[in-house]
Amino acid sequence: MENPIITKAKTLANTDISLDWPHHKVALSIIWGLVLLAVSLVINYLAGTYATEQAGSAVRDIILDHIPTMDVDGIFIYGIIAFFVFIAGLLIHRPKRAPFVLKSLSLFIIIRSFFLVLTHIGPAAQTAAFPTNGLMAIFTFTGDLFFSAHTGLPFLMALVFWQNRWLRIVFLCISILFGVVVLLGHIHYSIDVFSAFFITFGIYKIAEKLFKKEFDLINTLK
Repeated sequence: MENPIITKAKTLANTDISLDWPHHKVALSIIWGLVLLAVSLVINYLAGTYATEQAGSAVRDIILDHIPTMDVDGIFIYGIIAFFVFIAGLLIHRPKRAPFVLKSLSLFIIIRSFFLVLTHIGPAAQTAAFPTNGLMAIFTFTGDLFFSAHTGLPFLMALVFWQNRWLRIVFLCISILFGVVVLLGHIHYSIDVFSAFFITFGIYKIAEKLFKKEFDLINTLK
């Protein structure tokens, strides 16, 4: 029976990815990740604008119908900003994390944009008011309901950093917190929040296949 260490060495030798990417290769992959992210944000803006223009009437919701509307502007806006600042810090600390994180985030935004334009349900009744002008207007729209990005994005990061116990716990907690916040503010319907976990898991598995080299690289980092 072959020594497991030798078997693993042979497997690594047969892969087309180096566990120690040269700096220029990492930099190039990060640039492409940023380009893809920029494209995804343009698509998100167009989809969000269209969904808001076509939004219909509000519908009943088994959870929202039984909870009061609360002012959650602070957590909804500044919480997501803090979330992305935290992500940026993780990538600056370990740049080799960046290629897969950037590309999986971009894929998430593109797929969510597709969902946004399919069904034109209007915002829930008594939705908490939050800024829809300035910088927030580029990313957030009153009609971009299905599915909740506030819930899905932290869950995606929990999956990406699953091997790191503390990051996994932090991102799962953020995902649950944001899910509760958007429900308390009646910003999303309950289906937007609960479906986010399932759809995001599917997006993660797609990213794992589409960006296999980047996925393999981030999983070599401790």
